[in-house]
Amino acid sequence: MRDMADSTQTVAGPPQAAKKPHSFTYHGLSVSDDYAWLRDPGYPQVTDKEVLAHLEAENRWFEARMADRKGAIDTLFKEMRARIKEADKSVPQKDGDWHYWIEFEEGAEYKKWWRRPVGGGEDQLILDEVSLAEGKEYFSLGAISVSKGGRLLAYSFDDSGSERFTARIKNLETGELLPDEIPGTLSSLVWVGDDRGLVYSLANEQWRTDNARLHWLGDPLDKDVELYHESDDGFRVGSSLSSNEDWLIIGTSDHETSEARLVRTADPLGEQILVKPRSKGVEYDVDEREGVLYIHANDTHENFRLATAPLDNPGEWTTLIEGSDDFYLTGVDLFRDFYVIEGRRAGLDQIEVRYYDDPARVEPIVFPEASYSAGLSNNPEWHMDTLRLSYESMVSPATVYDYDVAGRTLETLKVQEIPSGYDASLYATERLEITARDGTAVPVSLVYRRDRTGAGPLHLYGYGAYGIAIEPGFSTSRLSLVDRGFAFAIAHIRGGDDLGRAWYKAGKLERRTNTFNDFVDVARGLVERGFTAPGKISISGGSAGGELMGAVVNSDPDLFGAVVAHVPFVDVLNTMLDESLPLTPGEWPEWGNPIEDRAAFELILSYSPYDQVKPQAYPPIMVTAGLNDPRVTYWEPAKWVARLRELKTDGNELILKTNMGAGHGGKSGRFESLKETAEEFAFILWQLGVEV
Repeated sequence: MRDMADSTQTVAGPPQAAKKPHSFTYHGLSVSDDYAWLRDPGYPQVTDKEVLAHLEAENRWFEARMADRKGAIDTLFKEMRARIKEADKSVPQKDGDWHYWIEFEEGAEYKKWWRRPVGGGEDQLILDEVSLAEGKEYFSLGAISVSKGGRLLAYSFDDSGSERFTARIKNLETGELLPDEIPGTLSSLVWVGDDRGLVYSLANEQWRTDNARLHWLGDPLDKDVELYHESDDGFRVGSSLSSNEDWLIIGTSDHETSEARLVRTADPLGEQILVKPRSKGVEYDVDEREGVLYIHANDTHENFRLATAPLDNPGEWTTLIEGSDDFYLTGVDLFRDFYVIEGRRAGLDQIEVRYYDDPARVEPIVFPEASYSAGLSNNPEWHMDTLRLSYESMVSPATVYDYDVAGRTLETLKVQEIPSGYDASLYATERLEITARDGTAVPVSLVYRRDRTGAGPLHLYGYGAYGIAIEPGFSTSRLSLVDRGFAFAIAHIRGGDDLGRAWYKAGKLERRTNTFNDFVDVARGLVERGFTAPGKISISGGSAGGELMGAVVNSDPDLFGAVVAHVPFVDVLNTMLDESLPLTPGEWPEWGNPIEDRAAFELILSYSPYDQVKPQAYPPIMVTAGLNDPRVTYWEPAKWVARLRELKTDGNELILKTNMGAGHGGKSGRFESLKETAEEFAFILWQLGVEV
């Protein structure tokens, strides 16, 4: 790799993208888009020489501007890496006749998957990601599934970042790969038919999984049977097993509606049972025990209820646990002798054990801190008397517990080890509420050193979309900011479901701008409370969180001192107008359909970060992209940066890095991805004037 410092001698200034007049009209409204040419007409293949030359010029400018930060990046990377136990393994978990675990070797970017007979015997390496990734710029393991009898392993991998995975099958008794190979999957891999069949979903040309298919081992792919095909472009299909593994569950859903079918795993070509036909706005998932269906649904309350139904009358639902304004029921897991519900109360995770024969018996699992993230971990067997749990907080490293159901006691199995040292007593965490401009109280989670004083630098992170909650969890890399005097804050803004389904709905569609306002108001509230000052706030977000970054720098540029937008979804209007893009039809329930709805068109136009760039001073901004990213296409950040360069009136840094061999998640491998975090933090520290 060419030394970054060399680029300072060859790059005279930032790239200026050519302006090529282009416009489009909907509902009588015309919009100019002079950088539309940055979308390669041959996408998903990107071969246009002018496009590639521009992206490469931006990468050279990135290297040139970050060249003097190389020492800082190295320092940050070394300290981040020193906090990671390089030779590490997970706590083994029993599944059938074997204990399974994963392991990292010293210096390894990728994992190895192991097992050992329950009765004793030698360790067996079942999958070696290190070997699979050797010589590849990018590698990501997709699905992994051991057959019920333990003899076969199905796995899938992506070696370009395009999220089209190739599935293979390995004989664990001989170590040999079977000739069966299924390219283009984007799904789980589910064993059925006494381990003779594998159910999967293919990504179609628009990267949508509109199918569930059955492959019999040894048969050619053209003999595979389509078990289900989805005709609605907005819906995606996925398959799983019931907890007792008696049923294959084929589900299809968009962002607001779902539908499920059951078919016996022993006879996957048999009759399918439709639980209940889809009804717009109703989401549900299903499991089965002893002829009774357990349905987790939002049909009577937006925070979901738990209902039951007889298998022979699956649409007749009877409430077992009522929906509640106070408790957001996020999931249900069935076991032979009890079931577990997960949810959130006042934004904090809750886990409760309940019993089939005594509905009034509720046993909450109590955790030691007031603010934390906790949930069920890997619990693969139907008959379990001990539950594996995960737990962490903003000051407590990741912890693995076993919970004895009968004794109602927690046993600590493993606490994340930080080799360079970590003293939790040096840090404090708080959960605040800051009032947004419309009077809504927005939760904020913070961590900082106890010896921090005054209005110092603060990093604020946000996402706020798709009903995804941002948990107040632990991060070793975050310490590189906190130990340099930063407070680190997570804004639990509307658009996520941190406080329940209503919280999510209050940040989508016609109420989308609540998300942006919440984030800005949290930043201002943290200033008012003395944690920081305008211009001392760095912010970051990725994907839909990158859209958030673009919106708030348009509206309140003076508030922020540094901005990092990862694979930002900033060209919202163009993307929602393009039905050929992978995600678009399925995204209309989230953002609105500007093709058919003038009001949606006008609203999206009013906040779309790319469309709302204007002549003004902007804070320093670092942007990342992935050439092979199917979720946020590379041209969105490229166009946004081009328009910013054209219109902004300041001399602040604006840099764009496009990973030319990766996708939505950036570089693969635990240390390669850590280097990108070190780059991000080096940029933030540089722009806020904090010594590394």
